[in-house]
Amino acid sequence: MVRQQLLQRASALTTRHALQASIRNTVQRRLASGEMPKLTGAADNAFNRERMAVKQHAAASSDLWRKLSLYVAVPALILASINAKNLWDEHWEHWEHLPPLEDRIEYDYMNIRTKKFFWGDGDKTLL
Repeated sequence: MVRQQLLQRASALTTRHALQASIRNTVQRRLASGEMPKLTGAADNAFNRERMAVKQHAAASSDLWRKLSLYVAVPALILASINAKNLWDEHWEHWEHLPPLEDRIEYDYMNIRTKKFFWGDGDKTLL
């Protein structure tokens, strides 16, 4: 009796493992295939053909945007960063040649205040 139960349990486990392996292989095969399967028989109808066309379009669009992101956007960001760094350095090189702010002449049109700042002496900003 016990031996028969053990054989039934082993048979059930073997069947379950075989079913899981079959499902796993099918899923892996579908995910690994790059080409859409051909429709035949009853599956070859307008709805399924349209779905296949939508899937192919989605795959092509996602591939296009992935390539644009990697090969256009990233180099553009790198070039823009290099340009910004060069402009920043040129700007501060220019400021090094100017006299200190305290030694410059204050003209009437510079630092126009219609109202004093409410902190300190009223002439200096927080920055």
